[in-house]
Amino acid sequence: MTIELPELGFGGAPIGGLMDAVDDAAALDALAAALKSGIRYFDTAPLYGFGLSERRTGDMLRGTEDFVISTKVGRLLKPGRPADPNQFAWSNPLPFHPDYDYGYDGVMRSFEDSQQRLGRDKIDMLFLHDIGSDTHRDPTEEARHFKDAMTGGYKALDELRSAGDVKAIGIGVNETDVSMRTLDHGDWDVFLLAGRYTLLEQEALDALLPKCEAQSVKIVIGGPFNSGILVGGTTWNYKAAPADILERVAGLKKVCAAHDVPLPAAALKFPLAHASVISVIPGVRTPCEVSQLLEWWNTDIPSCFWSDLKHEGYVREDAPVPGA
Repeated sequence: MTIELPELGFGGAPIGGLMDAVDDAAALDALAAALKSGIRYFDTAPLYGFGLSERRTGDMLRGTEDFVISTKVGRLLKPGRPADPNQFAWSNPLPFHPDYDYGYDGVMRSFEDSQQRLGRDKIDMLFLHDIGSDTHRDPTEEARHFKDAMTGGYKALDELRSAGDVKAIGIGVNETDVSMRTLDHGDWDVFLLAGRYTLLEQEALDALLPKCEAQSVKIVIGGPFNSGILVGGTTWNYKAAPADILERVAGLKKVCAAHDVPLPAAALKFPLAHASVISVIPGVRTPCEVSQLLEWWNTDIPSCFWSDLKHEGYVREDAPVPGA
């Protein structure tokens, strides 16, 4: 991979109105605050607000060159807002609806549409978005989309990379299974893995992360707060957290309190200890959230904190930890 990514990036789903609407001023102020603070990696997608996140990101970053941007392909935006946009988790999106297309022509069209929304002739990283069974629940549909993505979709990405229109290609998913299968198809640079390697979940250590390391595929960690539960919220995996997750978070909080370490600070730093992980991209929506994020990011965490997490069984013994 030819891109050097900052360890901390900006996740663009919230400024697209994920769960709650964000007005233009607040979203642009959040992006401006991130730039001012030194954040130089911004991730977005056509799905986020049905083009809204890309539009806002492009508006703020246009004219600035010292940054890295990633977006995604696999959904084309068609005119006409769904009857209930909230069923897609977006509040007050642009008047479009997504249509899945992971084939060659669809990926090329999606890339061109993103270029226009972002106002850029080139995009640093491009991910095939949501190609697993979490999104495509019908097995037949999932198999069809995966085949399209690994054949025509991959061909389009590879051509764009070869032409220099993008620097790195991969997938952006919330699942380890489809990530494992994808590694058997093509030459990939980086995967965006959301929520599956965090303080709460380390099963990716079993097979996915070793396989990525063996194939020199780097990992960007999306959703380091597991969609809110590690930052004081009550949602995990974009829904109400079950009892076992709540119990585990309560235990994490006790260890954090004993060391005077904010839980979100630990959640940000933990994934980066793995050799394959190059960046974490928490989602933020306001300047205040950017400020809080930087405060957590700059928190000093003693090595004995990580030892205690392992001793209490909240972090696996084989998990790399910061400072080790």
